[in-house]
Amino acid sequence: MTDSSIQQVVLKIHSRCNLACDHCYVYEHADQSWRARPTVITEETVRQVAERLAEYAKDRKLDSLCVILHGGEPLLAGAARLRTICAELSRRLSPISALDLRIHTNGVTLRPDHLAVFREFGVKVSISLDGDRAANDRHRLDRRGRSSHDRVLRAIELLRTPQNRHLYSGLLCTVDLANDPVAVHDALTALEPPRIDYLLPHSTWENPPPPGPGDSATPYADWLLKIFDRWEQQGRRIPVRTFDSVLSTLRGGPSLTEALGLAPSDLAVVETDGGIEQADSLKTAYDGAPETGYDVFRHGFEEFAGHPGVLARQRGLDGVSATCRSCPVVKSCGGGLYAHRYSAERGFDNPSVYCADLRALVDGIAERVTERGVAAPVYNAGELHFAQVDLVRTLLARVSESVKGDPAGHEAWRVLARLDADPAAAAHLDRVLAHPFVATSLLRSLRGPQDTSRFMALAAAAAVRAQAPVTLGWEQPGRRLYLPTLGTLTLPEPGHVEVEVTADGHLIRDGRGRRWVPGERPEAWRPLETVAAPGGPPLLVDDADPYRECFAAPVAPPLEASDLAVFRKRLSRTRELLDERRPRWSEGHYAGTVTTIVPLIAGAAPQTGAGHGLGALGVAVDFEPEELLRVLPRIAREARLAALRRTADLHPPGNRAGQLLNEAAGHLGDGEYRAAARVLTELTLLPASELTGTGAVLAAQLWGEWAQRHG
Repeated sequence: MTDSSIQQVVLKIHSRCNLACDHCYVYEHADQSWRARPTVITEETVRQVAERLAEYAKDRKLDSLCVILHGGEPLLAGAARLRTICAELSRRLSPISALDLRIHTNGVTLRPDHLAVFREFGVKVSISLDGDRAANDRHRLDRRGRSSHDRVLRAIELLRTPQNRHLYSGLLCTVDLANDPVAVHDALTALEPPRIDYLLPHSTWENPPPPGPGDSATPYADWLLKIFDRWEQQGRRIPVRTFDSVLSTLRGGPSLTEALGLAPSDLAVVETDGGIEQADSLKTAYDGAPETGYDVFRHGFEEFAGHPGVLARQRGLDGVSATCRSCPVVKSCGGGLYAHRYSAERGFDNPSVYCADLRALVDGIAERVTERGVAAPVYNAGELHFAQVDLVRTLLARVSESVKGDPAGHEAWRVLARLDADPAAAAHLDRVLAHPFVATSLLRSLRGPQDTSRFMALAAAAAVRAQAPVTLGWEQPGRRLYLPTLGTLTLPEPGHVEVEVTADGHLIRDGRGRRWVPGERPEAWRPLETVAAPGGPPLLVDDADPYRECFAAPVAPPLEASDLAVFRKRLSRTRELLDERRPRWSEGHYAGTVTTIVPLIAGAAPQTGAGHGLGALGVAVDFEPEELLRVLPRIAREARLAALRRTADLHPPGNRAGQLLNEAAGHLGDGEYRAAARVLTELTLLPASELTGTGAVLAAQLWGEWAQRHG
């Protein structure tokens, strides 16, 4: 099931600030609840937060959880209190789930003693900075009216030193139309942040954003597109989350930020008094907008997750206004940030107050990046597979920037780079990277929280397949150590593990020196099974990957041996029927569209999921081979179309051609040839500019399939 658990918690540890930013949503907007909050969170409240989070992580079996220390200004809590908070959170959560600790700060008072705490607990630091001195000081002055710029730069220089560089998470910049966008971007990139976030000023229909200096109807899009052009000139050297998210969704991928896209909200906020609230940005809507009535002393996070306000932000397309649902770019903008939709008349049932800007931004990026030539993957299944693995390599490199500061993560990246440089070993690395849920785990790490243990397991699995001599060690947050494409070892308890690989095999050790040799089939080791069939590659049956829960239907728990045997028998029969009735299936365009079978609960329909790589197919544990054979052509076409969209441009984003391609592929997959001809005819009559070269080739292929079947 697509996971809508709470994955991120903003923990307010200090409710006051040493700056007087006039655009701050906490102090300068409708909600003024900060005035009644305790200035500093108490140790008792921290303990209760940690207890509630531990309960929730255990009940939900969360592999990782991100806690963001926030304010006000969190550094005002002091280094000693920060250490107490981090220690308590780590004590309760680390045995259950990988804890990703972060802090968002203005950086003004960042000192070496703070950084010593952050190094001890691996706390990643994001700093707010609005550009060069002139841009930053337009709003970000201290309470005496003095510039904060030099003090923030000193903080960033501390983060850029070798001992702290791995803690440097990125820069947060609020858009101001009065500033030169290129000058702002150049000032930020000069500080070499791992990532930049450009944030639209918090506004609603009741309190619209500041107008631009000219008469443009979309001044915020114009401002951001100037930065996009500069970013392109720089070779996209530093990730910009807004742009990365739009580019991802235009290719059919997931949103990478709460402010854009249709991904469900996974955020909770805990105030200094222990109150559990919705997203902080709602403070800009009206007084009390984020409130739920819950607190950590009387309620758990499971109750919070069921609050109507939380559920409203997890409904995807059904949760946006009718105007947004009919918009061709809704999958990219997602109706905008929830708070920005508010009006007194209709509540949040509106497009974003930035609607025109978001449409212009998405369209502007789409026009700039649309490749109108013909991409090789449309001709050849092998090329498509190669292109998908290449995309995963890009994700892997992006995630590595976050883990390389950790010695274990750095060693894992060195192992992966060494395997990639060896042609013989690279083929084994490709096999692991092609596993569909590797892409899922990397994408989630980019969105946060970072799953370092998964990154380590990925490197270990690739080394095992390549038989590359290496030893990798890391802290395993749960008892189940899953090695992608290989299997699962159930450990006696969480803690330190080492995977040692030699040319003769591999063994796994824990922190107490206990050893398991998977090749000797110990009871604690459960390998993944495959299903072979004549004329095609084996199918992997994966009922263990913790990232496989990305289907509309719930996944089945790991199958008992007898149930797994029956399931494999049904799959073997399906492959036999496929070879009898479609003997050239594995040689055509749809080869490789199904490589990994995930057992779903009984009665579930066969389905692909969301946010995984090419090849995953969810199938009910009690499926019938004839039924799977019937729907497989449609599923394979959907999978190929989604993979092509991740790889190449088929049409300018948001136009009618995209929907027609979906409909044509679906009708052909279902054997509805008359409907397919009608849709393909409409597609053919569109202006030539509505399809790229790749899209035109795909349309011709669909016509060819129609002629072959219909004729």
